[in-house]
Amino acid sequence: MSGKEKEVKIGFLQIALATTMLLSLTYWSYYTFIPGGVSGFVNTMFKIPGDDLVKHQLVNFDEGANELVFASVSASKVKEYTGGKTVSKKAIDKKYIFDFSFHERNSKDHGYVKSSLEFYVKAPPLGDYPIYLEPLIGFTIIAFVIGLFIVIVITMLLPPSIGIMSALFYETIYNTKVKIRLQTGFSEEVIEILTLPDKQLRAVERDKLETVFRVVWRRTITESEMESDHRMMFDDVWDDEIDEVRFRNDLLYERIKEYYSEFVKTEIADTRDGRVWMSNKLLLGKGIRLYMAHHFSHKFANNVTGLAYGGAAVLIIAVGIRGLKFIPANRPSAILFAIFLEFTLLILMAVTLFYTEEEERTDKMLKRMEDANRSQLTTLKAQKDDIHSMSTALVGQQSDLIKARVENAISEYLTSGDQVQKQIAQSIADKIVFNISETENK
Repeated sequence: MSGKEKEVKIGFLQIALATTMLLSLTYWSYYTFIPGGVSGFVNTMFKIPGDDLVKHQLVNFDEGANELVFASVSASKVKEYTGGKTVSKKAIDKKYIFDFSFHERNSKDHGYVKSSLEFYVKAPPLGDYPIYLEPLIGFTIIAFVIGLFIVIVITMLLPPSIGIMSALFYETIYNTKVKIRLQTGFSEEVIEILTLPDKQLRAVERDKLETVFRVVWRRTITESEMESDHRMMFDDVWDDEIDEVRFRNDLLYERIKEYYSEFVKTEIADTRDGRVWMSNKLLLGKGIRLYMAHHFSHKFANNVTGLAYGGAAVLIIAVGIRGLKFIPANRPSAILFAIFLEFTLLILMAVTLFYTEEEERTDKMLKRMEDANRSQLTTLKAQKDDIHSMSTALVGQQSDLIKARVENAISEYLTSGDQVQKQIAQSIADKIVFNISETENK
């Protein structure tokens, strides 16, 4: 992508593809990851103690793909029911039952009761009554977050024409370069060189780099430098031996930081890293940092904070209702929903804060603004003098030519046969020539 790239817009195709992927991956996660994850957690937390293993052992009644059903069986029957058997009332001893399948169970055939929309957990540490988990309420948020995470990663790797996150990154790179131009007053060519990835910078002609770097150096001379008797000039540090990448990244970036602000320097460096991501989309961290730090955190930080507080309110209400025993202890799905909702929003808030730039001291910002404004005024005055000199030179060079052409045109007109027109034209010609002569004398 060159410095004249066009802004990438988010369209129907990117949104439709991302939405389809999100719904599909959420569905897959709900029926695959959620049962496996909950099963792994429960089996780890409620293992049969070593002393009880002599009496009964946990058997996996594998009824098919992702049908995670575990139940304790008498030690004498373990071999009989291991290996793809359907859970049955005759087989289990009802001490431990962990059923994370989406099948209905009944007391007559299976020895316990649950619907197809519930998970069933029974173990002595949990008391005499089983725990019913409703994944549609308690774990849908987790399935959605997993699907969203996968969609974000995949669409980062896709071209911007079809990948929504890739398009957002491209758009952020474009917009950030525009912001840098407005904040610094540098030309598009200068911004292009300042944000060029290191590897591509080495491929630019050295004479062109010298010209651009000199412009940046002169623009970033602070007031204290101007008043100093030992001011460092550009030619004092730039020579044929110096490394152009280190010169830009160490010296010029630091001068930009001192003259403008830390934020402008960070914008330039992050845009450079974002363009590195464009060359190699596997470097996800560089693209994520640019988007989060210079778009998402600025635009949505307050929204995320508000959502986090809203999630905390939901959690407080859920815990309060549970304390009043309106949520039964053996059906904690509503509590799980509130916990996972707040957890997700707090993680999002933490990520947003992680990429939010720290505020700079007000006195430093004001000083840099004063220096920048003074420099802009000086530049504008110099431009005004240059334009005035140029216009004066142009008028001086072309006035004779203009007068000659006017006189020639009037002479041709005076040769017409109409004497009245001749007299009028003569008066007009004399007036024009007189005014031109007056202008030259001034």
